[in-house]
Amino acid sequence: MKFAAQLPRFTRKVIKFTLLSCLSLIGFIALTAAVAWLCSKIIVNDDFTECQENAVTVYVMSNGVHTDLVVPMKNDVMDWTTFIDPTRCKMNASDAEYVAFGWGDKGFYLETPTWADLKFSTAFKAMFFLSTSAMHVTFHDQPQVSADCKKICISKENYLRMVSYIKEGFSTTETKAILIENASYGDHDIFYDGVGSYSMFHTCNTWTNNGLKSGGLRACLWTLFDDAILDKYR
Repeated sequence: MKFAAQLPRFTRKVIKFTLLSCLSLIGFIALTAAVAWLCSKIIVNDDFTECQENAVTVYVMSNGVHTDLVVPMKNDVMDWTTFIDPTRCKMNASDAEYVAFGWGDKGFYLETPTWADLKFSTAFKAMFFLSTSAMHVTFHDQPQVSADCKKICISKENYLRMVSYIKEGFSTTETKAILIENASYGDHDIFYDGVGSYSMFHTCNTWTNNGLKSGGLRACLWTLFDDAILDKYR
């Protein structure tokens, strides 16, 4: 305390402001984490029951951090090849049975292949609504049910609502999604321009959770976490 009293008044003010700012940030992060945890435990559409007849089989899939909505490539409700182009993958994916959709921050998707590549500017923009978004589209054969891939049978009416929600995540021309050229992780995926901004309150998992809500499926009130979504289908 004696040392602090010997510091110039301006310097003491700067130190005090810095400490208060750090404490406020820590408090804000702790409060956000607590609210996110609480909201992830509250179930919406708790009365949802899986469809037994004329059902559409969809999946929710996680890579351990990020979740996708996985739906049939074609059925009598929606033919996704009329909206996206599986032939634009490095390996033509026209024969795929299912297609996975994951919305997220464009900078994270395209500029951060690994956590080691993460830049402060990318993270800052993503956290505070300052960046654009992208839709990651991956083509699959029949998904395999596991701890990270949950199968859900839904009615055609619910699936139609989910289709509308997914399409709203794309930036489009009159009828087609807008492809991001020369962007992929592997041979069977492509990227499209998205709609909306990523933030600490609206993440890739928030988008997936809202997609489940749109179809009347069990979901969290709000979540940032993939496991909170998967837990609704254990």
